[in-house]
Amino acid sequence: MLLVAVLAALFWANVLSAQGYESVWHQELTVGIGDFAISEDLRHWINDGLMALFFLVLGLEVKHELVAGSLQRPKAAAVPIAAAVGGAVLPALIYLALTVGSDGSSGWGIPMATDVAFAVGVLALLGARIAPAIKTFLLTLAVVDDILAVLVIAVFYTNAIAFGWLAGAALGLVVIRGMQRAGIGAIPPYIVVGAIVWLCMLESGVHATIAGVVLGLITPARAFNGRDVLHTLKDRIEPWTMLLIVPLFALANAGVVLTGGVLGDAASSGVALGVFLGLLLGKPIGIAGAALLVNRLGIGDLHPSIRAPQILGIGALAGIGFTVSLFISDLAFDAPELAQLAKIGVFAGSLLSGILGAVLLLRATRPGARGAADGDGVPADEQRVLS
Repeated sequence: MLLVAVLAALFWANVLSAQGYESVWHQELTVGIGDFAISEDLRHWINDGLMALFFLVLGLEVKHELVAGSLQRPKAAAVPIAAAVGGAVLPALIYLALTVGSDGSSGWGIPMATDVAFAVGVLALLGARIAPAIKTFLLTLAVVDDILAVLVIAVFYTNAIAFGWLAGAALGLVVIRGMQRAGIGAIPPYIVVGAIVWLCMLESGVHATIAGVVLGLITPARAFNGRDVLHTLKDRIEPWTMLLIVPLFALANAGVVLTGGVLGDAASSGVALGVFLGLLLGKPIGIAGAALLVNRLGIGDLHPSIRAPQILGIGALAGIGFTVSLFISDLAFDAPELAQLAKIGVFAGSLLSGILGAVLLLRATRPGARGAADGDGVPADEQRVLS
């Protein structure tokens, strides 16, 4: 669905009408009455409103991993956490190196993100040849990557903060915690208060999608009134986000014009090249280097079935930064032309990262691909990557 939406947006903007594409998503929609109304264009309703549900699902996934998943054991979590940090910092540094001193330098957060839906989709296409430990590593890495992306959006891509509204959001969260402690199990009251938290966050200047993440994090991870609230909520919302909201987001944001010399401009643009190289090179090198270093130092435990070439493959797949990278592209720049260049870098970097990741993982899992161990028990292929 996501891929279909991307192709439809590109066809609409490049073959049908770029002007028509933009005019549709700039249509104003007002919700409410009089002073109690919000007016936004359709693109902002999707990016600020519907995408809050996508980030709510991310918050629920993070909460599960922290309480009962792969992030609850420190040594097991240390390797993917370090990998995620390395895979975020190095792409940002590569981007800054190519844009320092220019108007485009504010987009350094764009190549930091991983699109877990696309990355896991590529793994699914590779089938049973991919060990479960590799999938778990990628999912854990993606969860930590999501946390970093949310922090970057909240701290660095937030407008001037209206602390009164922010206090209102905090009060709403306190009310929800009070409702939980009182044992209130009915869903509608939580929807009402959650909507108020979202509205306060929207008006505060902090990006409204952060409300979704925070609401996910305060959802009970264990049985509440005899119900598994977290997984019930996730199972009800996730099909809507995966099959409707995220494809709709792609349709509204992926319509980048690729004609009229735009590709030539991108090839000489520090913004496009910074995003492209950050995703294609920064992600796999940063992820593999950090993961192998932490494992070698004994700070964390890498699953014995995962080897260095496979970590490079996972790192390359993590370079598919589509959804959140496009999201940050619109937050980072006031100038539409810079956002367009960044999105071209996202498309090119994500496409080649997916191909590279699939090739590396297939080569690493073919018969006879296992590296021979040297004297200290470290596989030779890992030694080469560490070198």
